[in-house]
Amino acid sequence: MADRPLVLGIETSCDETGVGIVRGETLLVDAIASSVDEHARFGGVVPEVASRAHLEAMIPTIERACTTAGVSLREVDAVAVTSGPGLAGALMVGVAAAKSLAVGLGVPLFGVNHLASHVAVDIVEHGPLPEPTMALLVSGGHSSLLLVPDVTNEISSLGSTIDDAAGEAFDKVARVLGLPFPGGPHIDRAAREGQVTIDFPRGLTTGRDLERHRFDFSFSGLKTAVARWVELRQRAGEPVPVADVAASFQEAVVDVLTRKAVAACRAEGVGHLQIGGGVAANSRLRALAQERCDAAGVELRVPRPGLCTDNGAMVAALGAQMVLRGRTPSDLGLSADSSMPVTEISA
Repeated sequence: MADRPLVLGIETSCDETGVGIVRGETLLVDAIASSVDEHARFGGVVPEVASRAHLEAMIPTIERACTTAGVSLREVDAVAVTSGPGLAGALMVGVAAAKSLAVGLGVPLFGVNHLASHVAVDIVEHGPLPEPTMALLVSGGHSSLLLVPDVTNEISSLGSTIDDAAGEAFDKVARVLGLPFPGGPHIDRAAREGQVTIDFPRGLTTGRDLERHRFDFSFSGLKTAVARWVELRQRAGEPVPVADVAASFQEAVVDVLTRKAVAACRAEGVGHLQIGGGVAANSRLRALAQERCDAAGVELRVPRPGLCTDNGAMVAALGAQMVLRGRTPSDLGLSADSSMPVTEISA
């Protein structure tokens, strides 16, 4: 196989059909077809709707990716696909498509972990990952702190969300404030016009909670606190200062995320922190993480916002690393695993 393998990656874990093509460690194209507008009226992702959208978008998105990259499918050296975690039906669509491509092209198939892919995508943005790297992954379904000695072979979970993930909390608070779905970008935008005037709680950061859940996350209590604060204002007939509430809520979330991430780096003696996942596009999270990493002497790596959300580029990036490091491909019995643990990097 070539020294700079051409790998096509397919991502269908949630509501976005992503197809990326990577040559070695160089991203050629990141094509996405999103069904987010179809879910907006429900206030969240509907699995059946997402699966049907993936079916309709798969072939056109693959064709668009190849055209944009200026490559033919016959040139592809390997196919990578997200096999978990994620929505079962959505994952099945991607896995079936990837199997068909691998068989038709006669190339290796790599079923890879969605979370590990969020770490690997930074390679096409900033070059090879330092080993080890600390990774903070924050999205609609996951808030995780991961120690990554080798993104293709070894990942350890130091902490994770025990209730609502950060992205889920953003969506729920946005709904309380009357902001559209998905909530993250709208809260970020509103917060820029507001001030941090409300001291909302920081879950699992003090006393016994911190002792028992040093690197775990909890945003359910924060979400409830915001909802109660807004409800009390409304009952009193007072206007709700949406921008200030958004800013105060956002500050509580990013304070906890960055504080625990830097503490994990110090505890493990790791000098590099990489942040990934959809919430990593949040402007305040990026700013506070940079400030705290600079103070702690930790080098921060964050992909550009477009590579933080779910995409095919991240899957292709991890697939290319699997090829370059000689990892064993998946067999054609590969199945979707909606609860695939992060320690299982490939299937």
